[in-house]
Amino acid sequence: MEFLDTLIVLLQSTIRVSVPLILAALAGLYSERSGVFDIGLEGKMLGGAFAAGAVAAITGSAWLGVLAAIVVAVALALVHGFASITQRGNQIVSGVAINFIAAGATVILGQAWFHQGGRTPPLSGGARFTTIDLPFAAELADVPVVGAIYTNLLSGHYTLTYIAFALVPFTWWVLFRTRFGLRLRAVGENPGAVDTAGISVIWLRYRAVICCGILTGIAGAYLSLAMTAGFVKGMTAGKGFIALAALIFAKWKPVSVMYACLLFGFLDALSIRMQGHRLPLIGEVPVQFMQALPYVLTVVLLAGFIGRAIPPKAGGTPYVKER
Repeated sequence: MEFLDTLIVLLQSTIRVSVPLILAALAGLYSERSGVFDIGLEGKMLGGAFAAGAVAAITGSAWLGVLAAIVVAVALALVHGFASITQRGNQIVSGVAINFIAAGATVILGQAWFHQGGRTPPLSGGARFTTIDLPFAAELADVPVVGAIYTNLLSGHYTLTYIAFALVPFTWWVLFRTRFGLRLRAVGENPGAVDTAGISVIWLRYRAVICCGILTGIAGAYLSLAMTAGFVKGMTAGKGFIALAALIFAKWKPVSVMYACLLFGFLDALSIRMQGHRLPLIGEVPVQFMQALPYVLTVVLLAGFIGRAIPPKAGGTPYVKER
């Protein structure tokens, strides 16, 4: 039972740290399937996290914080869209610029508004999300194995956690079972054919970018309103880049994206769990090594075990309408 308890705690932590990765990776999936590469997932998450923490601190409402996060992230996404779609600029440069803008602006505005070193005030009560229990969780708590799994693993998460996992099958349905999804995938592979059919390539890509902004906004809100009680400088800590790596690792497929994010989340949770523990023949592992482990393993997995990942053919290439 001790092993089961330890495993459940580890899996709980895996789910908790995987949620922003899943949301950000799905966000990148919409954008990149349309042919717009997005290195700026990190920046949009950070901007959304700050907006959520600031608005929730002022209004006392977590849901208003989520709405503010979506607005800010969509605004940043539209900036990226304007630069890379309308102006046909370099998509990588535009995404990197979004990251720099968000990293600097959140600290400056946080200090100017709240005078707490770039942080937002601590959140409590209705200003942040609390965990919710699924039906019959209390009644099943004493049931061996099944009760522990249902009560401690499936139940007791934040609302945004369940929304994130529900968005995985929803995204699969949108991309592979709807007209919008068919056109979105087509514009990422052959925008010329889509344009010939009388469909606006520009508008389709803008809609994909907006979807990306919505999901990165929710991911940022999760960081500041659920995982922690407020915004902290640089709180995304590279999660946007790990989500991008998970997207490539999953070869731009929604369900595979979820599994890849859970894998990276497990590595992160394991590194946290192992800090301060002594290993046989090795002794106590340095904290810095355990903190770097998820990032090192991310690089190793991408370099050695991904195989050949083929992005959308028109990805990263601005569309120029033939005359």
